Amino acid sequence: MLLQRRFLRNALHTGAQLIAVMLAACILTACGFQLRGSTADATIPFKTMYIGLPDNSSLGAELKRNIRSSIGTQVVRDKKDAQAILEVLDESRERLVLSLNSQGRVREYQLNYKLRFRVIDNAGKEFLPPTTITLKRDMSFTESQLLAKESEEELLYRDMQTDLVQQLLRRLAAIKING
Repeated sequence: MLLQRRFLRNALHTGAQLIAVMLAACILTACGFQLRGSTADATIPFKTMYIGLPDNSSLGAELKRNIRSSIGTQVVRDKKDAQAILEVLDESRERLVLSLNSQGRVREYQLNYKLRFRVIDNAGKEFLPPTTITLKRDMSFTESQLLAKESEEELLYRDMQTDLVQQLLRRLAAIKING
């Protein structure tokens, strides 16, 4: 009898959990929620595009690689051949002190990566006005692990660069061309 009660209680509990999960799924789909998906699915509305970053720039290389993988967009070397021009107005990295320990030594940094850009056509008409993307990451710091912390900082900047490229591609995909 005791086993039957436990079994019945567990079955009811499991059934209630199943109903709660199904209800949550129905609510999420009803409100229009949908996963963002990859930026490879996003289509940039331009046939040709010029990227105003140097060839030796890691940001430029990653951005060009991602745009080339976009269906139907070709990265060109000359502004005159481009339907759209991505002008980079400012790109900066910054490391700020967030906190100090009791001896006055740095305990935590904030890493900032900022890109300011705009998208125009070769006649100067703006498709996207000057826009800024700012990314921030916090990083703990220990002097005794200096080399490891320098490597961690570089990894964080690389991660921010990848995130920045994805945000930039989403903004490019959202541009509407009139005519």
